[in-house]
Amino acid sequence: MEIIQYDFFRNALIACFLGGISCSLIGVFVITMEMPFLGVALSHAAFAGAVFGLLGGVNPIAAAFVFCLLASFIIGPLSEASSFRADTSIGVIFSIMLGAGFLGLSLIQGPKTQALSLIWGSILTISGEALYFMAAACAVVILIVAMFFKEIKAVIFHRGLAAASGIPEKVIFYIILVLSGAVVTANLTTIGGLLIFSLIINPAAAAFQLTFDMKKMFLLSSLFGVASCLAGLILSTWLNIPSGAVIILVSSGVFLLCLWLSPKRRADIAGRVF
Repeated sequence: MEIIQYDFFRNALIACFLGGISCSLIGVFVITMEMPFLGVALSHAAFAGAVFGLLGGVNPIAAAFVFCLLASFIIGPLSEASSFRADTSIGVIFSIMLGAGFLGLSLIQGPKTQALSLIWGSILTISGEALYFMAAACAVVILIVAMFFKEIKAVIFHRGLAAASGIPEKVIFYIILVLSGAVVTANLTTIGGLLIFSLIINPAAAAFQLTFDMKKMFLLSSLFGVASCLAGLILSTWLNIPSGAVIILVSSGVFLLCLWLSPKRRADIAGRVF
């Protein structure tokens, strides 16, 4: 408990709450809209942007956000203008951003410590500026979910029916993409580009195993996200191992536990038997 007196650890605790909530809320969109690769594509877009920001002498977080926005605005039209499913378009963007990220990494002269830190992240070294960005992203996500819950629910259920009902489904869809990019960028320095998508997927997937109710899903996902971050931070500090990796392992354990307890899984098994 003595470590709580240090500012860096208190900042990490705040980051756990902000990152756990924002990532898990976005995860509900990703899971229910069946776009699991979205977090992967955007996390690699953020990494690529940050690397090229370092190459160009630009703030890497600002560059990461620009690349995430660019990826978001390509994914939407690409999926609508082709006969592909959204996941296929997302996979194409992921491939481009993965190649761009590692190309930029190879072009960095000298030590690549700062760039490599963006791959794994470090919640214990988070700056005050990064916390403000995380707080802003978290607040906007909560506000959008609260204000447009019915519209979002309709778009998640069926985009075509939502449009027929007069709901601007394209606007809602693009808002979800942009929010996803903002959340990924905000958490890039804490969890890391290669791990952040797991924190988006795991808490929401765990919540999906326990309820059909959308509101409960948002609440449970947020609870699992924050709990995973806090438990991972404490364990990593105690064992002196990388915090981002431990947070992801804890969130994976939460998912497996929820899968084991899932009434949906038991109902499916019973249906197959009878």
